[in-house]
Order: sequence, then C-alpha cells, then structure tokens
Amino acid sequence: MTIKLGIIGLSDGNGHPYSWSAIFNGYNPEKMEDCGFPVIPRYLEEQRWPDASIPGAEVTHIWTQDSKLSKKVAEAANIPNIVEQFTDMITKVDAVLLARDDAETHYEYAAPFLKAGLPIYIDKPIALSIDELQKLYNLEQYPGQIFTCSALRYAQELNLSETDNQSIGKILHVQASIPKDWDKYGVHIIEPVLKIIGDQGGIVRSQVWRQDDFVSVNLLWESGLQSNISTFGDTVSPLTIRVMGDSGWKELCFKDTFSAFKLALIDFITGVENCDVRINPVYVRRLVEIIEIGRNK
Repeated sequence: MTIKLGIIGLSDGNGHPYSWSAIFNGYNPEKMEDCGFPVIPRYLEEQRWPDASIPGAEVTHIWTQDSKLSKKVAEAANIPNIVEQFTDMITKVDAVLLARDDAETHYEYAAPFLKAGLPIYIDKPIALSIDELQKLYNLEQYPGQIFTCSALRYAQELNLSETDNQSIGKILHVQASIPKDWDKYGVHIIEPVLKIIGDQGGIVRSQVWRQDDFVSVNLLWESGLQSNISTFGDTVSPLTIRVMGDSGWKELCFKDTFSAFKLALIDFITGVENCDVRINPVYVRRLVEIIEIGRNK
C-alpha cells in the first residue's frame, strides 16, 4: 500500500516543499528550474530517476498560503492535488509533511492533524522555546506521532567513524558554525553536535555572545565537555564541526543535501509504517533548550 502524504508550505527562504516532494514523486526538470531555489534542481539532476525516489509513499496533496504558489510547487514536483484549506487534507492523506521552518506557525498548522491522529513531520526548528514545544507534545495522540529534525542529523559526512573516535580519544571540545540566523539555522549544527557527543549530562553553564546577526553559544556540560555553536548571519562561511579530544581532532564538513533529506524522510516513513518513536522527545527537548538559550541571553 502506498502511503499518501500531504505537504504544507511555504515559508520565506525554505524550498523544502519542492525538494521533499521531489524525493518522493520525482520532478519536472523544466518547472523545477523556476522554483526560486537554484541549488534544488542542481542536486536533483545529479540523481538517477526514478531510482532515487523513496518507494512506498507519494505526496498526493499540497497546500500553501497562495493557490498560485501551490500550483507552482505541484507542477514542479508532480503533486496531483491542491487543497483550498490545509485541513482539507485530514481525510485524504495518511501522514503530513509540515515543510515550513517558521516555528511560530507550527502549532497552528500541526494542531488539527495531531488532534486527528495523523503522524506529522514538523520541519526544523519545531519550536523556539520549551513552552512552545510542550504545547505541541500535549496534543500527541500516541508516542511517535510527532517526527521532527534537521536533516543534517542524518548527514553521513557529519558522523564520526570508529577510526575517528579512536584517533580523537575522549571528546573534550566541539566547535560548530554555520552561516545565516540562529532561530532557523542554529538547529542544523546543534543536532549533529548532540549526536556526536551523546549523553554528557545536563548543561551546567552557558554563555551567549551576540552582535547583529552573529550569535555564539558556549555550553559547559556536566561531564566537563565544552561546546561552542555559532551562526554567522550573512558572513560567507562553511558549515563545519570541529571535534577535539585528548589525543586528536577531526573537522567535519557538510556536503550532500539530497542524501540527508532522503534519509530523514525515509526515517519518518519508517515510523509511519511501524507506528514507533523515531525521534526521542527527550532529545528534542534538549535541542530546543539550546535554541532557547541562544535566544534569551
């Protein structure tokens, strides 16, 4: 049985409705060139279609805040149905992709689907405060109904190999940076950092520096590990994570957007099929805690 997905978009600067839908449905190369996100057609054309698509699921319905925009996305990503109200999807799909990264709208768009019992993938960041996050989890009808992540959590090039771990030794410090703003893009490096360091206990001290669009957050963990996470605003800079230990160090650089998106979407579909928890709420809470630290100090 094919899982029917509805997708909700579009927020400023976020092309996920185009790219996520294409990863399920394939795409129209001519229409995708006009999507407004030049990087998307470039990494899509590097794949072999239809082999690159995710089997067993299809984006069948779309809603955006503008019917013309919905039509544009639908034509580019082979989506057969456009709905007039986003809640019209409730009886038509098996799961929902909330592909907007403006966290302040997530409760409004997610609430009807959560109340209806539909599994939902909420784009990063799910919330900007613990209070906002808890409001969403309070609506869950069953464990695992909410799936949320930055796809960089799944980026293979941001993982440490066993050889890396042996050469680094005990991790003492992690330094991570990314361009753009803290609220929307800090999550992209917080997630892989949390995955790399594992359980370090709670955060015992934090320091935040902010100047214009630059935000730098220093965290001291119960284990003694220190981490620094920075967003550089409009400064041109790579997305990098440097891991330093008592016997060596390793710098990790993000490269493969398509694979990261695809692995995240596959994990969501696996959760829909198995009705299990793919992203632990405790982990999500820690993630949002760090986002909130960076906003409030």
